[in-house]
Amino acid sequence: VEANINFTTNKARIVWDNEKLKLSEIILKIRSIGYNAYAYDSSIADLQASKAKRDYSIRMMVAVIASMNIMMLSVAKYTGFFTGISAEVKHMIHIGEFLLSTPVLFYSGWIFYKGAYYGLKNRMLNMDFLVSFGATLTYIYSLFILFGAKGESYFDSVAMIITFVLVGKYLEVIGKKSAVDTLDKIKSSLPLEAVVITKEGKKTLALNSISLGDIVEIKAGEKVPVDGKILIGEGSFDESTLTGESIPVYKKRDDLVYSGTINMDSLIQFEVTKSFKNSTFSSIVALLEDSLNSKPKIQTKAAQISKGFSITILSLSLLTFLVWYFMGIDLGFDYAGTNHFEKSFIVAISVIVIACPCALALATPMASLIGISELAKRGLLFKEAKFIETLAVANTVVFDKTGTLTKGELNVVKANILDDNIHKINLLYSLLDDSTHPVSISIKKYLVSKYDLESKNLLSVKNIEAKGMSAIYENFEGKSFELLGGNIELLKQNDINYAFDSNKTVYLFAINKKVIASFELEDEIKDNAKELISFLQNKNIDIIMLTGDNEQVASRIAKQLNISKYFSTQTPVSKAEYIKQVKKENKSVVMVGDGVNDSVALGNADVAVAMGNSAGVSLAVSDIVLLNSTLSSLQEAFVISSKTYKFIKQNLGLSIIYNAVTIPLAMAGYVIPLVAALSMSLSSLMVVLNSLRIKMK
Repeated sequence: VEANINFTTNKARIVWDNEKLKLSEIILKIRSIGYNAYAYDSSIADLQASKAKRDYSIRMMVAVIASMNIMMLSVAKYTGFFTGISAEVKHMIHIGEFLLSTPVLFYSGWIFYKGAYYGLKNRMLNMDFLVSFGATLTYIYSLFILFGAKGESYFDSVAMIITFVLVGKYLEVIGKKSAVDTLDKIKSSLPLEAVVITKEGKKTLALNSISLGDIVEIKAGEKVPVDGKILIGEGSFDESTLTGESIPVYKKRDDLVYSGTINMDSLIQFEVTKSFKNSTFSSIVALLEDSLNSKPKIQTKAAQISKGFSITILSLSLLTFLVWYFMGIDLGFDYAGTNHFEKSFIVAISVIVIACPCALALATPMASLIGISELAKRGLLFKEAKFIETLAVANTVVFDKTGTLTKGELNVVKANILDDNIHKINLLYSLLDDSTHPVSISIKKYLVSKYDLESKNLLSVKNIEAKGMSAIYENFEGKSFELLGGNIELLKQNDINYAFDSNKTVYLFAINKKVIASFELEDEIKDNAKELISFLQNKNIDIIMLTGDNEQVASRIAKQLNISKYFSTQTPVSKAEYIKQVKKENKSVVMVGDGVNDSVALGNADVAVAMGNSAGVSLAVSDIVLLNSTLSSLQEAFVISSKTYKFIKQNLGLSIIYNAVTIPLAMAGYVIPLVAALSMSLSSLMVVLNSLRIKMK
């Protein structure tokens, strides 16, 4: 159904129909094209990585030691070139170079032959082919010289080509691993098993074996393995692994605890509410892995550029040989003592060796990987790597108000109870009890603090989008009462004329079209909201605020935050329609909401950012998740995304400039194969090292 391969992390994410295809068939297919595929297991992956690193180290040491000895022999050969050397001595030097370069080419260089073979098998000319092809041609030519043909042998160049590229690849692997380690560290922070309380006593079970409803026990200092609800005990929990906030959160009976957090105080027993696979921590890890597997748009463009790279280089190499051989062009570089064929051949080999498709191929994934890792460290989860690019180039940010720019913790600042009949107050309380809206929760909290209330059974309870609620109550005599609770628009819609003017959030309650009570509520602006708006405005990004609140509330918040463009009394549908309209103006839109009631609007934006705590955040509707809900972390997301995108463009620029400069120089005869191999390796390392700068503050 879907296959996504990340060559930087050596992982493939595959979705398949198990009724049509088995995993064993997929693995066999992958192995048939040269890759040792197996179902991912972090412990096996670590063993494989250690084995590969050890293999690289041995091959590299053989290449380095042999190359150093070849260079000692080459000193004698090149000194003799100027001072005089007998044919017998020169032949012995050639034999020594042959003996030393052969294991370098066929043992240390086996990695390149293997890569080239599978590339050709699948009709691809890759970097391994260029390296092995160039080194092999040079080796064969040098064999002709060894067995009597006139000219100079280039066994030293063969060894150096393999050695330089191998060392470069080894350093590249280390650079990649340091970036991938972030994910490994996050995953390894969970315990492998947990203590479960059963009828027979306590049992230690693997996390995958824990079921919903099981009772899990954790001691002070231990990590919560799966999500659950506290049954026995209370204490503080360190949730910094999820939210980035260092201040512990106090939890008591019936409070939820989340996987990956640390119990700091005392023994706790909790009931499992989510399986290990669906727990908060596992969802975060899965999201992070998916983002590492995805590709930004700019990477697709780079892949298109590099697609025909190797064929182009081979064509240029052949053209270079033909021009030098048949036209005798000499642009100033002199291979002293060489014949005409030899000169043409060595120049053509230099063109093959100096070209570096790997720098172009590494440019985007390397920077993306490090950027995603840095964002994850700060509690910023990007669903796909492409959103780094989208966020970096965005020119419009649309904010929901409640719970996004404001704390969403409304407080009743003024209450006007027009009829304090306790039965009517009970009906208001019952209507509020059927709602999870922040306004309802705040008023209910206020009423509980003032009255001794009881809940009534209501009929036909309806949620009226962006306006409020309605219900029917029947008393013991069978008499019906129509209940309405919500904003002024709800009352107007039901032909209730009630004059009320306020720049705060207003809630009105009516029974049988008579207003019984009115409430004014106020919401505080979130910390760092002003700083974020100012930061975005300085980047010339358009700021728009959409809210379901009335004009007075919207204007007050907009004025405080210096937002000139805002729209009040918006429904979820009208928010989505507005975003569609903005996108038609060729604008890249980021929508920031609470991830649940703004799901329609979020789904229509180019990038959907979900605000909300780590428990309630909706991963389904968001592209970027801010685990700690702070607006300062959203600012960090913009900063790191812009920085990463800048380095991606730098890497692409560096690799294109490198190839554009060095290939013509090699074609002109100014670069020998040995220098070509060194510069090719350095170009890849240059891209890796430049990407690692993203980590620097």
